[in-house]
Amino acid sequence: MLLLSPWDPADVRGWLEDHAAEVATAPDPPAQDALLALAPDADLVISDNRHRHRLDRPVLERLVRCRLIQVPAVGFDAVDHRVAAELGIPVANAAGYNRDAVADWVIMAMLNLLRRGAYGDRRMREGDWPFPEMTGRELGVLTVGIVGLGNVGSAVAARLSGFGSRVLFTDVVPRGFLGARQVSLDELLAESDIVTVHTPLDHDTRRLIGAPALAAMKPGALLVSAARGPIVDEAALVDALRSGRLAGAALDVYEVEPLAADSPLRGLENVFLSPHAGGATEQARARVLEVVRANLRRVLAGEEPFNIVNGVSRRQVAVS
Repeated sequence: MLLLSPWDPADVRGWLEDHAAEVATAPDPPAQDALLALAPDADLVISDNRHRHRLDRPVLERLVRCRLIQVPAVGFDAVDHRVAAELGIPVANAAGYNRDAVADWVIMAMLNLLRRGAYGDRRMREGDWPFPEMTGRELGVLTVGIVGLGNVGSAVAARLSGFGSRVLFTDVVPRGFLGARQVSLDELLAESDIVTVHTPLDHDTRRLIGAPALAAMKPGALLVSAARGPIVDEAALVDALRSGRLAGAALDVYEVEPLAADSPLRGLENVFLSPHAGGATEQARARVLEVVRANLRRVLAGEEPFNIVNGVSRRQVAVS
């Protein structure tokens, strides 16, 4: 097994103790040559949840024995899943493991923006009393647009029902959700007071929220992004925030992570920043470990894995 996430190899071996698995790890910082050298011996791969080790075509072509690439996260953009499908390698993610954690973060971020929570805290610690600047808005009277009603998006919608918000959503799949209405992206952007992004990162969604989408949003709207950083064009977002077109943004993900120390986002008072920690709860971490463990054991037992994202079942893979 090739372990690319920063987990203890002894723990991973313990999950598979009845299979006498050998666990190899790649160097950190990443070295492409080392990864290419390790790939031919890997029957199973746990990909990198930090996205440092990327599984692109040269690496995938050398995974000649691989029966499963298990992504220990929801987003699978660190693996070229289309090439993996072409080569007959199944790719699975850990769909839904952090849905409640991220949905909680999103609601917190919305309330923080609406009530200027982080701003007020900073000012108080500086010795000020910013009461005149703290008048906010109530979530229940606003329209919230959810871009992508998957696991996290639907959990956000369920939480919003308790506040009484009007909820719109857009999704590539026709869906029904009690208390929410599916609309086009254009309609969602035009009508939403808050837009929250929960679509996967893929070719079609990279910079989906760019300058045209930001210009189409209501003046004074808020943006929340807790999916994948490259879905939002950061330069265009900074322009929209500086111009006053958008009233604020809450970001847990970025085009490049960690966020650069000189990023203009760090200097904007109307931005709430979080270090890709939306899913960082004790419960979510326990769930992802169990999902990964269970899927690896299924494959070793000759069963098909859960949560395949590239349409390749285990039985279609020829193992030498």
